[in-house]
Amino acid sequence: MKLNLTSIAVALVLPAAIFAQDSISSSMNNYPNPYTSSSANVSPFTQESKRFNDWAISAGAGVPLMQSSDLTSIKGYGAGKNLFGWSAYLSVDKAITHAFGLKLQYDKGESRQGFVNTKDNVASPSGDGGRTQYDAISVLGDINFSNLLRRVDNKSPFRWALHGYAGAGTLAYKAYRQNAGPTYNQSLITEVKPFKFGSLFGQAGAGLKYRATRSLDIEARGMYIYTGDDTFDGASSRNVNDNVSDNLINVTLGATLNLGKHESHLFWHDPLQEIYYKLDVLADKNQDVEVCKTGDADNDGVCDDWDRQLNTPLGARVDGAGVALDVDLDGVIDLYDKCVTVPGPVENDGCPLDGQSTVSDQTRTLEGIEFDLNSDRILPSNTPILNNAVNYINSSQGAYNVIGGTDTRGTNAYNQKLSERRANNVKNYLMQNGVTSGKLDAIGRGETNLKYPECEPATKCPEWKNRANRRVYFEGK
Repeated sequence: MKLNLTSIAVALVLPAAIFAQDSISSSMNNYPNPYTSSSANVSPFTQESKRFNDWAISAGAGVPLMQSSDLTSIKGYGAGKNLFGWSAYLSVDKAITHAFGLKLQYDKGESRQGFVNTKDNVASPSGDGGRTQYDAISVLGDINFSNLLRRVDNKSPFRWALHGYAGAGTLAYKAYRQNAGPTYNQSLITEVKPFKFGSLFGQAGAGLKYRATRSLDIEARGMYIYTGDDTFDGASSRNVNDNVSDNLINVTLGATLNLGKHESHLFWHDPLQEIYYKLDVLADKNQDVEVCKTGDADNDGVCDDWDRQLNTPLGARVDGAGVALDVDLDGVIDLYDKCVTVPGPVENDGCPLDGQSTVSDQTRTLEGIEFDLNSDRILPSNTPILNNAVNYINSSQGAYNVIGGTDTRGTNAYNQKLSERRANNVKNYLMQNGVTSGKLDAIGRGETNLKYPECEPATKCPEWKNRANRRVYFEGK
């Protein structure tokens, strides 16, 4: 291999902060706010809050077989007998996701190849023999194919996993050859030092892991090592094989020790696995099942480990993350909302003020279409309102302006463009669902026509008012 291994300079470019039209600033007032993630009772994911281990160390030993070379390890062309050396590896492993990780690995070994075993130190009248001692350091990518193909919340503990590995590193070796002849004359043919010209190599392969215990895995692994050197087998002068690279097949058996205080490693982690396992074990026994080890402080049926809202009011319906449901997204959870399907302010228990409804014949104004922070995406919760608007507009004789608005965060120029995008998205949705294009015009008014003008600056108002200002509404022409 004629490659130059130099120091690799890694430049990490920090992405510029994305300018946000409005940031999350929650004011709980008297009600939990279900659509903000900044309240005090929401736990962000941190290293301290994780429930799995992601570091490990691995070690193993095996047999390297010289292949694609002038002198080979398996009896046949290039060898007079089967010759076996030894190999060993040690690595530090980091799981990044449930399906991908990295390894920093050290390999050491000695291969034997040719027509005579050079360790016997005897003459070889029948043919040449070779011996290669090597050391290698490499970085490997680790793909957990099993986790790519199965759900991580399956209902039974799984113990087998197929991993794929590939990477590159630096290789150092000494290659010896024993020429055929009446006397023993083994000699050093080639020596390559690490981190020098020609020392770069690559390896790839696969391993089958078995989860023996919570912290110990057993693995059978096969790796193909591409050296890029024709002298790696110690017999470059023979020129029997035309390949420019003498390569190794390394078959090993090893173990992985998963490090950390938690019960499972990220590659094996299944949040529901332990629950299902306990239910199966205790199904026929008169015992209480401890589903939540850390408890359920608000008794909403979601364990505190997974609960994003730890003080849900008693009796409130929650989603899978333990957040109280708010069907109309008006900031009043369904437990307290007296108008569950129609948005309204907190001070009116979630009902519209002054008899205001989604469609008002007096003002010919359609209300209730609100947007997430710095977003022009139509939310699923808005589609029932828009579908009603399709029927209403088609049944009326007039035309409408579709007007987009924002709250008071951000510059005037940015808010103007954002409001235009919101208005155009709603207009396009209505046209795609049957409204005649001539009945609609999209207009952006930025922050100039606030539903709650007292929200200047936005920090003066609770979040539900700022959200109401991030809207699209309709006005009859």
